[in-house]
Amino acid sequence: MTLLRIDASILGPASASSELADRVLDSWTAVSPDETVVTRHLGSDPLPSDAWATAVGAGYTPEDQRSEAQRAAVALARELRDELLAADRVVLAFPLYNWGVSQHVKTWIDLVIAGSDDPSARLLDGKPVVLLVTRGGSYAPGTPKEGWDHSVDYLRRVVGEVWGADLTVVEREFTLVGVNPALDRFAEEGARLKERAHEEAAAAGAALAR
Repeated sequence: MTLLRIDASILGPASASSELADRVLDSWTAVSPDETVVTRHLGSDPLPSDAWATAVGAGYTPEDQRSEAQRAAVALARELRDELLAADRVVLAFPLYNWGVSQHVKTWIDLVIAGSDDPSARLLDGKPVVLLVTRGGSYAPGTPKEGWDHSVDYLRRVVGEVWGADLTVVEREFTLVGVNPALDRFAEEGARLKERAHEEAAAAGAALAR
């Protein structure tokens, strides 16, 4: 069995989303220590920003007339598609940036679709996928930022509906408590939400191993 883990944080060891992914993997490996884990980090090792446009352009170019850049972009798109197809389980750690998915995540999604013969192909049909989403503040009902999170619904649509995954979503808010002094008054709530998210991530990892 193969588990694919994809991170997208730009915060390195300070990443709250990667910390949640670690919790998932800890639970996974406790039950399935000998299984294969494949990792890709879109934040520390981003995909080329022009690869998607180049791959799309290659689709309108006869194969024997494609440039080296087009051939490379198509090969990358197919590699990313095949990586998803080969996985039995998937963990996606995608923090909210500027009220949506990061450019790294969007490039990855666009390239996976470009690498598919059918843009609406169910690449994860029925496969268990854990989506981990972190937000610096709170976007809960009644807060000033209610409705500003444009990432989770989009990711549910792509990963769950278009790609057909059996999707579990774990969310953590107030990750900037203790970092941004303006959020100091939410320290207790932030700690509670962190503990709950970590428990949910651990449970999701154990479920993946079943």
